[in-house]
Amino acid sequence: MSKSPSHPINIAIIGLGFGAEFIPIYQRHPAANMVAICQRTKNKLDAVGDAFGIAKRYTDFSELLKDPSVDAVHINSPIHLHAEQSLAALKAGKHVACTVPMATTVEECRQIVQAVKDTGLTYMMMETVLYSREFLFVKEMYEKGEMGRIQFLRASHQQEMGAWPGYWEGLPPMHYATHCVGPVLGLTRDQAEYVSCFGSGRIDDKLIPKYNSPFAIETCHIKFRNSDLSAEVTRSLFNTARQYRESFDVYGSKKSFEWTQIEHEENVVHTGEQPSRVKVPDYAHLLPKEIASFTTGGVYDADSHQHLSFIQGAGHGGSHPHLVHEFLQSLMLKRQPYPNAQQSANITCVGILAHESAMKGGEILKLPEFTLNS
Repeated sequence: MSKSPSHPINIAIIGLGFGAEFIPIYQRHPAANMVAICQRTKNKLDAVGDAFGIAKRYTDFSELLKDPSVDAVHINSPIHLHAEQSLAALKAGKHVACTVPMATTVEECRQIVQAVKDTGLTYMMMETVLYSREFLFVKEMYEKGEMGRIQFLRASHQQEMGAWPGYWEGLPPMHYATHCVGPVLGLTRDQAEYVSCFGSGRIDDKLIPKYNSPFAIETCHIKFRNSDLSAEVTRSLFNTARQYRESFDVYGSKKSFEWTQIEHEENVVHTGEQPSRVKVPDYAHLLPKEIASFTTGGVYDADSHQHLSFIQGAGHGGSHPHLVHEFLQSLMLKRQPYPNAQQSANITCVGILAHESAMKGGEILKLPEFTLNS
């Protein structure tokens, strides 16, 4: 049976590195109560709990799930735990917001989609780029008809992960591809039908054995379902010289948008053949006033202890309060969030299958039926 949360919605956050960025947003959102936090390390749990005045604290995720006061969990744990914890939460009757990616295997994605169907609960993958100011700017142009007919989309996510925890070492680039797959599918709300991907280059030999993946860069073409569109996405994680970049280019018949080559420079809009540099505005006006200020800065110990993903990602485009608001609105209004479980599975499985395609020399692989609307 589905569980309809009371107003306001009682939230628990799991994982207090990147996850702590969201605590004050939930605390100030008029539709939420920030009731509990969970972290395996008790010293860190208590430090964060004391800093934000949160009384309920758990070192054991399974114990948190027994708490009847918790309506929804926001999972920010290491990626290999995402599917396991999402499934456990759904089976415990909790709505789920989970950081990316949804899972690390196609089968795990299938299980989460099925669990959502079985329980009637809500699942949302918290993909930051889908709510970044750059994406919202392009989305606004597209929805107003200013871009004309969309002809092609391209995105890249290039990041050096050498200083990250050991479970990242040697990760296949496309296994963490939602930051570039999400926006190309999300603009037109399309689905991927099949993919073909090539690997290129080689990472350090010491990095290869953990995932048996040799590639420095993987580049994937995505064919959209029931559409004449395709997209190209590029991903790198190790041994590739490049400033951090989450880019998103869209080519339309009237206008095109190209992401800046260098962080903090202005993006470019082409009107016909005429380029112009544009300053992308902030989109805080789309949010409740209580959380609007969180689009323009970090919220957790801004001086020294922001999570590395937030620092490298230039603040994730002001997306955090938009993600929180979308999740809470979906629960309050009893509607589907974007991306919901099926859409999240389609986005995530693009990356999983893309790497499989690269290992098979670019073989075309179809997205599984459970990720597609009937």
